[in-house]
Amino acid sequence: MKVREILECCLYAEDLEETADWYARILGLEAFSNTPDRHVFFRIGGRCFFLFNPIATQDASQTRFPVPTHGASGPGHVCFAVAADELDAWRDSLNEKFVEIEREIEWPNGARSIYVRDPARNSVELATPSLWGIEEDACFP
Repeated sequence: MKVREILECCLYAEDLEETADWYARILGLEAFSNTPDRHVFFRIGGRCFFLFNPIATQDASQTRFPVPTHGASGPGHVCFAVAADELDAWRDSLNEKFVEIEREIEWPNGARSIYVRDPARNSVELATPSLWGIEEDACFP
């Protein structure tokens, strides 16, 4: 028995509306669930990316499900897989949308990453799957 994959991951943003709008406009994500001032959920492939308001998720009365309270303070990090042959187009798109690129890295194994910040100051990385030795076919069937 072993854990198989990441099913969901989340970041926190007190200004949920502004940050969710950024993910929609800049990365093209589409929300499938939105509870104002609490959360916005996006699908990415067969997985989920969640944005939570950390204040609301620490209040057990704010949920209709009996999940444990949670939250974080300070910037977090997420890395989204992009195709190697599309990374330059991502850079161009970010520049066209006036998103500051914090750093670009070419890793020793030839993988590449672009780092930007969302409005909540979370570190958002766009990287080729080879960063972790994963074949693109495994990410993009």
